[in-house]
Amino acid sequence: MTEPAPTSSRLGPEELVQTGALTGLRVVELGSTLMGPYCTMLLAQWGADVVKVEPPAGDPARYIGDLQRTGMGPFFLNANRGKRSVVLDLKMPDGARGLEELLSTCDIVVHTLRPDAATALGLDAASIVVRHPQCIAVALRGFGRGGPAAEEPAYDDIIQARSGVAALQGGHGEPTYVRSTLVDKVVALHGLAALLAALRQRDLTGRGMALEIPMFETMAAFNLVEQQGGLVFDPPTGPPGYRRTASSHRRPYATKDGSVAVMLYTDRHWRVFFDLIGRPELAKSPRYRTIRERTEHIDELYRLLAETLLERTSQEWIDLLGPHKIPIGSVNGLSDLVDDPQLIATDFFTAVEHPAAGSLRLPRLAGPTGANPPPARDWAPLLGADTEAVVGGSAAG
Repeated sequence: MTEPAPTSSRLGPEELVQTGALTGLRVVELGSTLMGPYCTMLLAQWGADVVKVEPPAGDPARYIGDLQRTGMGPFFLNANRGKRSVVLDLKMPDGARGLEELLSTCDIVVHTLRPDAATALGLDAASIVVRHPQCIAVALRGFGRGGPAAEEPAYDDIIQARSGVAALQGGHGEPTYVRSTLVDKVVALHGLAALLAALRQRDLTGRGMALEIPMFETMAAFNLVEQQGGLVFDPPTGPPGYRRTASSHRRPYATKDGSVAVMLYTDRHWRVFFDLIGRPELAKSPRYRTIRERTEHIDELYRLLAETLLERTSQEWIDLLGPHKIPIGSVNGLSDLVDDPQLIATDFFTAVEHPAAGSLRLPRLAGPTGANPPPARDWAPLLGADTEAVVGGSAAG
């Protein structure tokens, strides 16, 4: 027997604050690896009951970096916190029936199934809402419906390349990928924003909604915000791009003993910097007086910055520029984050005891604050740990 769907209307304002802003909402996740799981993990952190539906072999992300062979690799542990796991073989009648019962109890369903596979299983977003009109059904897919690439498979690397991310990252050299699964995380956040807006609309109308969030179109729009340049106009007034971010001299800058990140942006930043390095006349130069002129000559300014920063140590620059509120900071490696004083002071890392993986140190996630706690079970679930409780053992198929 499937559990009844929790509803937020059962809770008053004070209870919602104490238990989580999304308490009472049930989310069904049909996703693997990162994009779908990251989206729903944030919902779980804000109080939603997220039921992760996995095939019998489990989400492949379980086994990435799984040195202890527990099915609990670090990738999976971070992307699936606070969820429950249900194993269903959707190709078998019992599994399909179990999922259908589960969908009848949920408020939101998020999936990353290929469009052809989703249609074959009756799990395209529109079909879900027809059968379950209370649902917000979100399909995170590779390409938008109606285009020639609509049915093509897509992964982060494919979309980084096609959306222009790799070309931007390569600058004046060969295209190169951002060394993070950037697309999956950005698209997950767009999906999250869209489903929360749809949830608000459901509050007003009582009706669910089918949403499709395509990776390619989402990332194309994401890139073009500041990179469209002259192509904004029709006809174009110039090439695409943003001079400041395109400069080959924009990078963490070497100092006498290491490197620092410095961001000189406003008129005041540059004026104070020129004074501090003994070059006050540069602030009056027609080439540098305003952001318009500085942008046109950003390469030479960043070259000057790079040459100047070699004259002092990193700490000397921090001590010199910091008091003047010029943005400057250290350049951390990933291992340095564990000991970063800002993260320590803000209790960024949370100690969690996992029943299979042991002692964990997990990053705290931004969201509704105040009395809103993390989920009672703030760790990733064991494969199928909740199948019996949520859908009953026979539904596993």
